Amino acid sequence: MNISGVVGLGDMGSGLAKNLLQHGFKVQGADLLRHRKEAFREMGGQLVNCPADVGRGASAVFIMVMTGDEAKNVIFASDGLLTTMAVGSAIILSATIKPQEAREIGSQMEGSGVHLIDSPVSGGFPGAQGGTLTLMVAAPDGIVDRFLPFLEAVSANIHRTGKCSGDGQTVKACLQSLIGAQFSATFEAAALAAKAGVSGQVLLDVFSSSSAGCGVVNNALEKIIDREFEGTGSHINTMHKDLTISMALGEALGVPLHTAGSAMQIFHAGKSKYPNGDNWVCTRVIEEIVGAELHRKAAT
Repeated sequence: MNISGVVGLGDMGSGLAKNLLQHGFKVQGADLLRHRKEAFREMGGQLVNCPADVGRGASAVFIMVMTGDEAKNVIFASDGLLTTMAVGSAIILSATIKPQEAREIGSQMEGSGVHLIDSPVSGGFPGAQGGTLTLMVAAPDGIVDRFLPFLEAVSANIHRTGKCSGDGQTVKACLQSLIGAQFSATFEAAALAAKAGVSGQVLLDVFSSSSAGCGVVNNALEKIIDREFEGTGSHINTMHKDLTISMALGEALGVPLHTAGSAMQIFHAGKSKYPNGDNWVCTRVIEEIVGAELHRKAAT
């Protein structure tokens, strides 16, 4: 069980690969972008051409793509994982997709002999690169136990959220509704402080030592006051997509999500104005409205 695979070698998938390698696993990987392929090869991974090659001989393969349709293609296409993965191996669905899409994948995989572990992650780029991700795992306990070494290689916290495909994605949708609200509140507070003439360092010192301080808030505020709006490993497209999933789940279940809905609009504005930015770029949209910017040191 020392051969693993990763399909999707971006900010998150490259971290999975890196930590699997550091834990002694051989890692086979595939991606569409040249610079990601080269980075993976340089870290010691075995670069292959397609998902089928990733799955050949692998005991477990992580899928870290953007959408449910991409995940389905990776698994079921003519050059997909199921064409080569052995009976008794496992696909670990670490991408964040709609719960219904995960259920559809699980249903379609029935009879293949390959297990599906629905396991979206939280922790962002730092967690992926540092091997400290939180996993929301959904699969029968015996399956989770069998593939625990792979999961532990990339994670600091493994939560068993259910036994059925889609259970992990449902918990992730709930989590993202909260994180989206935390982000948007931080963006607004930053703009408020900027307009009032408060320095970013003062705001960070207070927030981080208060009951409101947490990883989400502190990290976002650090990026804002240092004006780091691109290339931080947290592209706005991902959070925007995750919030659409949360909102869709609320709609399907008849649950009003007022705060998450407001966050969705803030992220929509940020993505529309700055499509190449990271999450924190939403702050710039609000700053432009109020005519003030928050820097680590206040303007004199």
